[in-house]
Amino acid sequence: MTTEKSILQGKHILIGVSGGIACYKTAELVSKLVQLGVIVDVVMTEAATRFVTPLTFESLSGRGVFDSQWKHIDGHAPQHIKISQCADAMLVVPCTMDMLAKLAVGFTNDPVSLVISAIDLSETPVLLAPSMNVTMLNQPSTQRNLTILKEDGYRLVPPEAGWQACRAHGAGRLPDLTTLVDALETAIS
Repeated sequence: MTTEKSILQGKHILIGVSGGIACYKTAELVSKLVQLGVIVDVVMTEAATRFVTPLTFESLSGRGVFDSQWKHIDGHAPQHIKISQCADAMLVVPCTMDMLAKLAVGFTNDPVSLVISAIDLSETPVLLAPSMNVTMLNQPSTQRNLTILKEDGYRLVPPEAGWQACRAHGAGRLPDLTTLVDALETAIS
């Protein structure tokens, strides 16, 4: 266990994982947060489970993963309500083009968007870390959705530029671990 001190220690953070190749980086983030003394609950879309299994996040967080709207992890209360009520903050990482669109129009047909729908943004910060191909990021619809989400009260962790898994180069890379942890610390303080 690390000896670092963090404002996040003892906080309850939800990590939403949507289906993009950057999912593998989220495993390292969950590990880092747990080492900082954070209680981490992971919420995954079905698409995310195709990149990284729930077992990976259960092993790293020591907690069950909410990966189905129809599954109850703890008791019989509506899981999305119960999870959202205990959160100090939520970070969606990676936040795909699809997830941005769902949140911008209010669709709740997966565990991540469903949990977010039960969070009062005026009380609990929800951070979005967009990660996608540079062309997808620059689509007018994506830019429009980012504007809408900022206006709605979501906090954006801007993507970085660099080499992408699709062999493109440009903006759209998931920010590094330090940037993501710093964004959570800023949101909590």
